[in-house]
Amino acid sequence: MDIQDPSFWRAGAVSTTLVMLVVLAFLSVDSMRYITAGGINVPGYEVINQHIGYEYDWNRRADVPVIGGPEPLFGKVVAPAEAAALMRTGKLVIQGRACMDCHTIFGNGAYYAPDLTKAWLDPAWSQIWMPMTGKATREEAMVEFLMHPDKYPTWTRAMPNLGITEAEARATVAYLKWLSAIDTNGFPANFGRSMQ
Repeated sequence: MDIQDPSFWRAGAVSTTLVMLVVLAFLSVDSMRYITAGGINVPGYEVINQHIGYEYDWNRRADVPVIGGPEPLFGKVVAPAEAAALMRTGKLVIQGRACMDCHTIFGNGAYYAPDLTKAWLDPAWSQIWMPMTGKATREEAMVEFLMHPDKYPTWTRAMPNLGITEAEARATVAYLKWLSAIDTNGFPANFGRSMQ
């Protein structure tokens, strides 16, 4: 073995690259178990048919979503295929209207407007927005706000009217409800709790 020989270093580089590719493949497959809809941390889309809560888990020292009993979105149970279609549409609305130019999701995006990761769980929907919009449910208030944000004051910053149709707003609300069910390992920290 001559360490001055370039073929020695070439063989070492090739074997190291091959080993790292195998490690990367295993890590990728393992990661997919956690980040795929229906996986370990990400529930299937039909979770929008259930109650979604959020509570502190003392064992994990993090806030985690809690999936409860039946609570169909807009009062209608949706089949998995219909839920998947709603998710596609909701995601396209968020992408097509460039929502992340102002909002963040999972910490990505802009910090001008609220993070949308747990928007479904925000107590402001029941405490402020339902009375303000005159709607009886959180999802109806969210749809009304998304369709007509210019009608409702949002403190010092205003969301522009993006021309969202009712069908698009309903799909976006479904997408936001599903997002809130994802176990984000405590992100955003202290969500829903006042800091005193």
